[in-house]
Amino acid sequence: MKPVVASTAYLLISHGSRDPRPQEAMSRLADLVRKHLEATPHSPAGDYDMLESQQFSNAERIFLDRIQAQIYPPNDCPERSPIASDQTNLLTRPRTKVQSPTHSKVIVGTACLELSTLPLSEQIYQFALRLKAAGVSELKLLPMFLMSGVHVMEDIPAEVAAAKQLLRDHWPSDHMLKLTLCPHLGSHAKIPEMLASRLASVPAEGSLLVAHGSRKPKGNRAIMGLAKRIGTKVAYWATPPDIETQVIALMQQGCQRLTILPYFLFAGGITDAITHRTEELAERFPKVNFRLLPSLGATDEIAQLAVEIARY
Repeated sequence: MKPVVASTAYLLISHGSRDPRPQEAMSRLADLVRKHLEATPHSPAGDYDMLESQQFSNAERIFLDRIQAQIYPPNDCPERSPIASDQTNLLTRPRTKVQSPTHSKVIVGTACLELSTLPLSEQIYQFALRLKAAGVSELKLLPMFLMSGVHVMEDIPAEVAAAKQLLRDHWPSDHMLKLTLCPHLGSHAKIPEMLASRLASVPAEGSLLVAHGSRKPKGNRAIMGLAKRIGTKVAYWATPPDIETQVIALMQQGCQRLTILPYFLFAGGITDAITHRTEELAERFPKVNFRLLPSLGATDEIAQLAVEIARY
């Protein structure tokens, strides 16, 4: 039996990190998203294209072969370091990022906005070429960002526009693959409910939502509104008020059991620093019971939110 693929593929876009843990978590999340897409009854995977049915001219075939050889170099390719390879996994090690159509009807990959060997536009472009060769007609781009900052509002749309231009410049118009930019993960209406549920799972007299924070005057309004909706105070890692200030304020209100929830998608350098700061505060205030919750993580719950975002 010939392999088939869905007519729509998906690319999860993260910020990128020198720490390998976020990229590893993105790999797991991409796999979960794929499983959810395949399992849901009205999944976009219902419209299939047989691989052998896609027709290309000889010139287009030669072009595809040349591009695919560039996308998937040999494993011993000397120009990429191991760390850089992790950050551009969908290009250099597709077996860990994109399921082969032989094994999966839905293709889900990942890409990084920053700290990659290629700009995001080039990552999207090269990934799109491989999808087109497999008979995919649409690529949905999902920004896995929790806040609608400059990256979501400006940087990613600019990179997507550049990728579209690359496709127009180097691909026949009658075979153009559609690129669709979806809303960012943090815009999902169920995010407050999810956070409130996590906080409610731990008995406490006070709670603190810790976000990165923005130095722009209006940059923290959304997180403040989110914290208000779920009934918690908010602290920022990069700007005031910081964790210590807010913890002391809660203690002055009589709170002796405090829950801290980092509003970050995956564990990394900042969540490590938040853990360290919480441990320091626990030593300074031994009468206070601190409970630090993990970051959101590569979970079925987050994967389901991503799938729903893709269907907005």
